[in-house]
Amino acid sequence: MLIEVDKIPQEGLHIVRDFEFLSVDLVEEDAVFLEPAHTEAIINRLGEEVWIKGNINVRLSVICSRCLQPFEFPLDLAFDLIYLPEELDEIKEELEEEDINRLFYYNRQINLRDIILEQINLAFPLKPLCSEDCEGLCPVCGQVRREGRCQCLNDVTDPRLEKLKLLKR
Repeated sequence: MLIEVDKIPQEGLHIVRDFEFLSVDLVEEDAVFLEPAHTEAIINRLGEEVWIKGNINVRLSVICSRCLQPFEFPLDLAFDLIYLPEELDEIKEELEEEDINRLFYYNRQINLRDIILEQINLAFPLKPLCSEDCEGLCPVCGQVRREGRCQCLNDVTDPRLEKLKLLKR
């Protein structure tokens, strides 16, 4: 959805819309959209600056990093962005320190769809977990530990840690 900067009315724009994305657009390779990304955004323009503030609600299916089981990963995101015209991108040296975190629009347009996808991708944790106390897989048999205890003996210790056992005695 392209926003024409010159066509933003004085009172601003209020956009409520669902955005459909492909799962291949996500940085998390195994993530799948369970529903469209519901977005509410308010877009205001003050001179050449464009302010975009909004919320995104979406449900994804993600693979747990420990137990390798899929789980539902709901996201409720808030964003507040400021865009400047592309001409200022060329003179970054002259910008104030607080201006460095601002983004730029090109050809007098802002693609709201790209902003929504970027915010979703930025919200992914490095290691998604189905729960904080997920025990993962048994290193011997591979059974998911939360589904029940396996009969494997896990008394094998790392040989590099054997010397520490002596200190314990």
